[in-house]
Amino acid sequence: MDEGTEMSLSIAQVVQRLKGSHLHSQIERQAKDCLHRPEIKLESLKEDVRSYLKTSGWEKKLQNAVYRELHLQLPPSHPTAPPEHLKEPLAYMRKAQASWEKRILKSLNSMSTELGVPLARQVGRPAAEQKELTDKWNEMGTDEPDLSRFRPVYAPKDFLEVLISLRNPNHDSREEISARSHWGLIQVPLNVRDIPQLRQAYSELNLTSGQLGIDDHAHVHPDLFENDYVQIGQKVVVEQDSAAAQQYSRRGCPTGLRADLWALILNSTNQLQDVMHYEQLKAGVIQHDLLVDNLIYKDVKLTASNDDYYFVFEDFLYQVLLCFSRDTGVLEHFKYNSATPPKSYLHGKVGDEDYAVVYPPNGVIPFHGFSMYVAPLCFLYNEPSKLYSVFREMYIRYFFRLHSISSSFSGIVSLCLQFERLLQTHLPQLFYHLRQIGAQPLRIAFKWMVRAFSGYLSTDQLLLLWDRILGYDSLEVVAVLAAAVFAFRAENLMEVTSLASAEAVLADLSTLKVIPLIQIFLFATAI
Repeated sequence: MDEGTEMSLSIAQVVQRLKGSHLHSQIERQAKDCLHRPEIKLESLKEDVRSYLKTSGWEKKLQNAVYRELHLQLPPSHPTAPPEHLKEPLAYMRKAQASWEKRILKSLNSMSTELGVPLARQVGRPAAEQKELTDKWNEMGTDEPDLSRFRPVYAPKDFLEVLISLRNPNHDSREEISARSHWGLIQVPLNVRDIPQLRQAYSELNLTSGQLGIDDHAHVHPDLFENDYVQIGQKVVVEQDSAAAQQYSRRGCPTGLRADLWALILNSTNQLQDVMHYEQLKAGVIQHDLLVDNLIYKDVKLTASNDDYYFVFEDFLYQVLLCFSRDTGVLEHFKYNSATPPKSYLHGKVGDEDYAVVYPPNGVIPFHGFSMYVAPLCFLYNEPSKLYSVFREMYIRYFFRLHSISSSFSGIVSLCLQFERLLQTHLPQLFYHLRQIGAQPLRIAFKWMVRAFSGYLSTDQLLLLWDRILGYDSLEVVAVLAAAVFAFRAENLMEVTSLASAEAVLADLSTLKVIPLIQIFLFATAI
């Protein structure tokens, strides 16, 4: 397809998606209402209405909505390409993802059978139970249900084993020239960027640019960088421009502006309809209980509740994750996600497709550590509906890629391969040493990457990292940081003699400063 055709297709897709939106009807109403205004003349009607929509801020809202759609829509492809090719172009990746989904669903169904707990009750919660849940909605953390029988459906290490076993049947690995190609655990040929390309892509992180996370420290006078940078950030927030906010975020967001900037980048407006949507989801939680509710409770208890930074947000996590599991709007993202929402059958109708329903309603089965995608956001938003809409947007843009098998350059397979390639290329002695003692670096780093480092870094550092994920619209920086951590601890790691001692060296990342590590690894490493 030529560039003009691609552009036309993209425009048509965006127009189609926005036509049925709430924003479309709001703009239509504004355009009709403004016809009664004295400055609107019949002879220049089109221009006058346009000018009114521009000055009243509606044009900017439309631009932000278009910008969001461009981030979410599928890359242009051949008009006759089948839908599964749009989700994931490589057949062996689609096959591996489908096989993994079957395993997860089988695990969930066997838990349901073993425990005698249905996936969902045919009738809703009894009235007394509904009232009790409504009363304690804001203090669910005080509840101590017996969850000893429930276990996470899977943990990141189970998922890693699946990724390690991935092979491209059309690729003969003997053709590889480099001896290093077999050092790592990931054995699929995908294009990932090396340091020279990363330097180009992440040029704003270079050593000469001011950065939040470095130049806002106490020993640096605020007049040198911070004061001016914060003023620019305030202007960006006032302008309400998503593209400008994203560009600004590349060098970090000031603490006082971060919540507004992230919401602006994600076009998460938290208008009345968003609040109503959240309340509807909450009503759904109160009326019906699901088996996955227990998995959510269990996960929060196992992870965030035991975390020094996040245990205070336990109630928020339950609220957001229980509502998320009921949100059928999340199913939209499966158009560009290699995964397919799992289906279950109504009681007594197993195998009959007419009685198959998506389960859970949002199509996402939570795994061990899932709640850590929400926890850091609790530092930014204390209004549940706002927290919910920002998390939902973060998930459908980024986090889903961390637990689905795909060839996307921001997907977990590419991140693992990129991490291994960066280490192999720039720290070959360290990589070889760890491999020889049975401590493959990816076995240690995988748990960091699958959670985008949530729960491993101190919160201020994690938020600085996530600023860059949003700013560059990519999870690549997660793989770069993982490699940078190994580079930083290389001296100690060269002394270890087992996987356990290597893990001990890397057990505590809470004192690390993220941005200096990334900068030094990308811009001060000899090529």
